Amino acid sequence: MSIFLFDAFGSASIGVYMRATDSMVIVPSQTLDSDVKRLEEWLEVKVVKTNIGGSVLIGPLVCANSNGIILPHFVRDEEIAALKSASSDMNITIMETKKTAYGNMVLANDRGAVVDPRLKRKEVKIIEDTLGVEAVAGEIARLPYVGSLAIATNRGVLAHPMITEEEENLLREVLKAHVGVGTVNCGIPYIATGLIGNSRAAVAGYLTTGPELFMIGQALGVVV
Repeated sequence: MSIFLFDAFGSASIGVYMRATDSMVIVPSQTLDSDVKRLEEWLEVKVVKTNIGGSVLIGPLVCANSNGIILPHFVRDEEIAALKSASSDMNITIMETKKTAYGNMVLANDRGAVVDPRLKRKEVKIIEDTLGVEAVAGEIARLPYVGSLAIATNRGVLAHPMITEEEENLLREVLKAHVGVGTVNCGIPYIATGLIGNSRAAVAGYLTTGPELFMIGQALGVVV
């Protein structure tokens, strides 16, 4: 279990461009083969190269765990095919709503999901069925876009440092994992913009400092 430093297209905001689970990592089609190889070695899962609706912004647009993937309505047929080729038994759901940034609206691991309180009950039910977990409405730092304010693996959660005690308790209860707080990329509290991970390793933006790496390691149960 280790933490690695990485950049995506020269940016430290690696979480904007990728989505990692215990079963795969989704990266943009333009990602270099050498970077794909490194991610596969570090996270010990298959890397799938595809854009979403032609966009490289995988992190905000995709919500996923080992059981399923939630995609926005504008995803293309060839992109769905790429995801299906990686795992034929994965639940893949296209959300036919005006909302698109489900990666920002859902914080999930393989045990549970915390979702943006503004989502309709019908949408939450679809998320539960796709990801195979209970989904509960909640906030982090009194903000609704929980998927951008934390990352969750099956080993732990790293959340925005302004999370309240009540919010932290909810995350711990729903996701059934240890919850820690911190920042990425030299002080950024929007954790998901600069960090991806699964049960095997974490990958942080290259601007992440030593003290931040320590906090990431403590939260996610990885070795710095």
